Amino acid sequence: MIEQEAEPNEAPDNPSQTLAPARALNAVRTDRGRLLQLRWVSLLAMALMSLVVFPWLAPAQPVAPLAGVTLCLLAINLALLGGAARWLVGRWGAFLQLAVDLLAWSAFLYFTGGVTNPAISLLLPVVAVGASILPAAQAWLLAALAVAAYSLLWQFHLPVYLAAADQAMYWHLAGMWISFAFSAVTVVWFIVRLNRELARRENELAAVNAARARDAHVVGLGKLAAGAAHRLGTPLGTLRILTDDLARRAELAAEVREDVQLMREQVDHCRDILNGLTREAGQQRAEGGGAVDAFGWAREVAGRWQRLRPGAALAIGAGADDAEAVIVADASLGEALHNLIDNAANANLRAGNPDAPVELHARCEGGMVVIEVLDRGPGLEPGRVEAARHAPLGAHAEGMGVGLMLAHAAIEHHGGRLEFRSRPGGGTIARMLIPEQVAR
Repeated sequence: MIEQEAEPNEAPDNPSQTLAPARALNAVRTDRGRLLQLRWVSLLAMALMSLVVFPWLAPAQPVAPLAGVTLCLLAINLALLGGAARWLVGRWGAFLQLAVDLLAWSAFLYFTGGVTNPAISLLLPVVAVGASILPAAQAWLLAALAVAAYSLLWQFHLPVYLAAADQAMYWHLAGMWISFAFSAVTVVWFIVRLNRELARRENELAAVNAARARDAHVVGLGKLAAGAAHRLGTPLGTLRILTDDLARRAELAAEVREDVQLMREQVDHCRDILNGLTREAGQQRAEGGGAVDAFGWAREVAGRWQRLRPGAALAIGAGADDAEAVIVADASLGEALHNLIDNAANANLRAGNPDAPVELHARCEGGMVVIEVLDRGPGLEPGRVEAARHAPLGAHAEGMGVGLMLAHAAIEHHGGRLEFRSRPGGGTIARMLIPEQVAR
């Protein structure tokens, strides 16, 4: 649970690795905060006994030593709270903090009757907390220190003389009950908070593992795509020869000649895409990519898609202020937007709305560039969309499998996220949220 502060990794290959230093630092801060809260509880208990219990039950008992121990613990708390004791971090830092708690309670109990004081059981929560957050060796060492302190307090302590000596047994039993209740509440409170933190970290780890599995799948798809690009060169070359031969025939009707010309253009587009795979595969990752105008980039991607599907309607709009928004984009991000536009057009076809245009909007919103793709399709089920974040949806996914998974991966790699919302009147709104960059 207690982790050492780590130095940030330089240019990690896996995007999830960039979160490791932050998670380690947050773990240290969280555990240190819980120990500080435990010490405030100890301070409260000491203050109550020093200012209320002993002046009431044993007026002759000197309060100055008790107040001194309480003030020392208060000073340590304030030093930790103000950051003056930054060296008390990590595993040994937590061990030292708990050892200080044991020492403080041992000194407090020395002046208040030692083992005859029912508050002796308050040493147990310190040991329990240590066992829950420390490695085994340090936890056993802390337990040994607690047993040693208990043993020394058996022989060495200042006796307590109650004002009503005949009520000594009653107040001893009452003190045992209060100490037990206080210890039980403290241990349960600490462990419940610890379990909640463990559950949160397990969820984070599951998300990271899912991202790694998805990235491994993407790498596999990339290798398959490279092989497919090599093999597709031959049939595309054959198609281009055939279309050129058909275009030279004088007996072709005008309508057929137009279709042949469209076929030639589509073959050229496919060839350009395959030729660009090698160039795009060598581009730098998003952190080292180039800054582009968000709206101009989105319009360019939409234009490339329109040339591949000239029969589909596309409407592009953006606010005047958003034309200056700058993002960092590479080929993978452009492919993500291309997939979203293509999926929207396919959704219109499935819903029987082939004439409905795919709408593309871009604007700035809270430091993010929001690019929306709107369709009039049948809509998407939330569970289906969430499943596509981590793996393809399968062969019967109607085109919403690999493309959607790759879109999620590319957008999250750029520090953004992909959302889907229901469109009023029917359809879906796919929202790409990309961090806006400061223009230079």
